[in-house]
Amino acid sequence: MEAELFPRARTQIAPGAVHLPHWLDAERQRALLAACREWARPPAGLRTVRTPGGGTMTARQVCLGRHWYPYGYAPTVVDGDGAPVKPFPDWLGDLGRDAVRAALDTDVSGYDIALINFYDGDARMGMHRDSDEKSDAPVVSLSLGDTCVFRFGNTETRTKPYTDVELRSGDLFVFGGPSRLAYHGVPRVHPGTATPELGLTGRLNITLRVSGL
Repeated sequence: MEAELFPRARTQIAPGAVHLPHWLDAERQRALLAACREWARPPAGLRTVRTPGGGTMTARQVCLGRHWYPYGYAPTVVDGDGAPVKPFPDWLGDLGRDAVRAALDTDVSGYDIALINFYDGDARMGMHRDSDEKSDAPVVSLSLGDTCVFRFGNTETRTKPYTDVELRSGDLFVFGGPSRLAYHGVPRVHPGTATPELGLTGRLNITLRVSGL
C-alpha cells in the first residue's frame, strides 16, 4: 500500500521471531507464484489434509522434499494419491538461507522441505506448533496474495498471550531460537486484498524448514 500514513517496518514480534514487510518484490512474487502453480499440479499435487480425528483442514496443501501428514513426514503422499513427493529445488533452499540472514542476521543452511498452503476466503488455520521436524532451524514463512491475520503465540499454550500480525503479499516472517516451537495460526483471511497485478485469488503461504531427517 503506497499511501500508508505509517509505512510498515521490520518488527521483532518475539525473541527469534521477526516480520519483514515487502521482502519479496513484485517480480519475485510472480516467479514464486508460477512455481507454486506447477507444484500444485498432480501427481503429488494440492490436496485436502485430513486430521486423525476425521476432520479436514480448510487450507489445502502441497509439499516438497518430504510429504507432511498429521503428524510426520514420508517420501510419498501417503494420505493422498501415493505418488512420490516433488523434489525440493536448490534455489528454494537458497531463498530460505537469504531469508534467515535478512531476518535474524545469522547463516542457516540445509533447508530441504516446503509446505505450501492455499487459503481461499473461508480458510483458516488453528493454533499449532511446527514440531514434526528433527531440526530446530528457523521456520521461514512467505506470503503471496490476499492479506491475512497471522496469530503468533507462545510456546506453552494455544491461548494468550499472542500477537496478531498482518501479513501481506511479499511479506516474510521467520521464527526460530526461543520462538521456534511457538503456537501460531491464521484466524482470518481478507478476500480480495491481493494486488490485481499478481493474478492470484486467495492466499498462498510457503513455509521452508530443515527436516533434520
